[in-house]
Amino acid sequence: MRILMPCAAFPPFIDGGGPVSALLLAKLLKSEGHELRVVHVSDEEKREDYEGIPVQRKSSLNLYWNYYEPRPKWQKLAWHALENGNPRAYREMRKEIADYNPDIVLTDSIENINVATWAAARSLGVPVAHTIRSAFLLCWKGVMQKNGKPCEHQCLTCKVSALGKRRFSQQVDVVIGESNYILERHRTEGYFRNAEAVRIPGAIPALVAHEPLSFPTDRPFRIGFISVHTPFKGFDVLGKAAALIPEDANIEFVIAGTGRDAFAERARALFPPDRTTFTGWMKPEEFFPKIDLLAFPSVGREAFGRVAVEAFAHAVPVVGSDLGGISETVQPDRNGLLVVPGNPELLQEALLRIAGDPDRFGRLSAGALQSAQLYKADKIASAYTDALSLAIRRRQVAA
Repeated sequence: MRILMPCAAFPPFIDGGGPVSALLLAKLLKSEGHELRVVHVSDEEKREDYEGIPVQRKSSLNLYWNYYEPRPKWQKLAWHALENGNPRAYREMRKEIADYNPDIVLTDSIENINVATWAAARSLGVPVAHTIRSAFLLCWKGVMQKNGKPCEHQCLTCKVSALGKRRFSQQVDVVIGESNYILERHRTEGYFRNAEAVRIPGAIPALVAHEPLSFPTDRPFRIGFISVHTPFKGFDVLGKAAALIPEDANIEFVIAGTGRDAFAERARALFPPDRTTFTGWMKPEEFFPKIDLLAFPSVGREAFGRVAVEAFAHAVPVVGSDLGGISETVQPDRNGLLVVPGNPELLQEALLRIAGDPDRFGRLSAGALQSAQLYKADKIASAYTDALSLAIRRRQVAA
């Protein structure tokens, strides 16, 4: 199968799990024997090979591509408007599709690459599959939150600002979600009506641990966090929970990731300074061997939350929020615990239940390692091949 894979982001630019997931997916598809080319937006236009994957990097198809940088309000409004169907993106991506002549176009998230890519593919008779990794199509902020609380439905502002996204989504033949939650959320709001929905969870490259972890006896118990330091991720909730843990509990915190604003600075100040190490951004394979338990306290609904399955691959249990994709991955008393989101007291209690009970920790570590089997690369790669084949068959029937 010949696959063109437009991505919202791709390494070496890494800010969160999206680019890592895209690279891993590209490698999985290649391991299945498929030919592919990745296309994504970057600072410059060039073609290169990245870790064995052919990559076409394109200069911005919108006013800018890095939406993490501060921008004037008028530019942000214009950027969001163009994300509903950018004529330039349509022309450029149509050229890319015609040049590569793929059997299928698989978009991995859609920011910057633009929803017009789907229409460009269909105009050339090429089947389309899409992997959802966030709520970007539903919410202009991408988080489905208002005033710090998850939105139960798409608000009027987001509905109006996403009319083009919803319309273009009807061009997709197969839509892939890493959780049932994210698929149902989009279908309920009228997206992907013509697509077959397929759940394929995120993959782990390999099982790193070969046996459950031992409860530490010669050092403090280490609780870790790895993500961007934002309200959505519940970073401040963890900081407040950490401050509640007694000093004699013999617990340390290892905090990986970055934050760019005043919120991140205030939240970092909540952690007990003598028991907390801030490492900056780390690769998962470097981070997880440093911790015993992962805290995943998002107050927003994660589309999947791959950091949890990365923890499982290292036999690290997870205390996560009981909402969104996290609630489909973390199984209470098997591979971790679930807590009500946004409650530091309950989060602190859950962390102490594991950190203060060696037997429970051992059982949960064993359960985490067993759960990791569900996300092994070969299983996920095969599932993607089946989904892409389904998209091609559906397009042939429709034609």
